[in-house]
This record gives sequence, C-alpha cells and structure tokens, in this order.
Amino acid sequence: MCKGLSHLPSSCLEKAKGMRVKLSHLAEKQEWALRHRVQEEKNFLDLESLLNSKMGKQAFRWFLRSEFSEENLEFWLACEDYRMSAQTQLGAKALSIYGQFINSEAPQEVNLDSETKGDLTSMIEEPSLDTFDKAQQCIYSLMAKDSFPRFLRSTYCQEALKAL
Repeated sequence: MCKGLSHLPSSCLEKAKGMRVKLSHLAEKQEWALRHRVQEEKNFLDLESLLNSKMGKQAFRWFLRSEFSEENLEFWLACEDYRMSAQTQLGAKALSIYGQFINSEAPQEVNLDSETKGDLTSMIEEPSLDTFDKAQQCIYSLMAKDSFPRFLRSTYCQEALKAL
C-alpha cells in the first residue's frame, strides 16, 4: 500500500516542490510560445496582417524581389508613409512617389490602369492626403490576388514561419 509522501525527508519534499514550480513555469512558457507561433501563422493568412508583421513584411519583400515585383510593396509602403505626412510635406512627397512609381519612365513603375494614372497626373499638382488612395488600393488588390497566394506557397513564407 502507498504510504504517501509523509515518509520522505522534508528536504526531498522541498526539492520536489521547487522542481514542480520550475516545471510548471517551463510548461507555461512553452504554451505561450506555441500560442504566439500559432497567432503569427494565422497572421500570414491575409495580406493586411502580413504587412503588419515586421518579419512577415520582410519575408514578403524578399519574395517579391525574387519575382521582380518588389516595387508593388515599396509603392504601398510609400503611400502609407505619405498618408501619415504633415500637410506641408505632401507636395514634395507626392512628386517623389509619382516620379518613383507612377511616371511612365519611373525606375520602379507599378502596373496601374490608364484611368488611375490619369487621375493621379491631374491630382499631383494639388495633392491631398487621399491622392494615392485609389492607386494604393489597386496595388494592394494586385498583391492580395496575385503575389500573396504564391508567397504563401513559397519557401520564403516557410522560412519566415520557422524563424518565429
């Protein structure tokens, strides 16, 4: 018959209690890490969450670079920065974005329809915070429908998930 723990010396009981506390802390840490990783993986299920993740955004950038379409992400990020700009900076930033991504001779020209490009050309002289909203949404949709699904199947995504 089991005599319980009463026959053990108190020093052994104290050590056992200490080990139990340490093991429970370790189990909590592992559970937290697993929940955090699952949450990060869920974050990669949509483009918006990916773009809000520093590691996800970097992995997506590397993937787009490998496909020679990094300009889409760069344009989207430039538009995000533009929308957070002070009114006094809008003119200079608008011209910079236009020259970098919209102009037909732009070094990182994004693929926009002629109507959107025409709208931007007319709005660039008097820019407002929403000047690039339509173009940004077009590029976001392009990335969400085209690049993002391929990214999810790529080794870039798998490596990013492993690193979490």
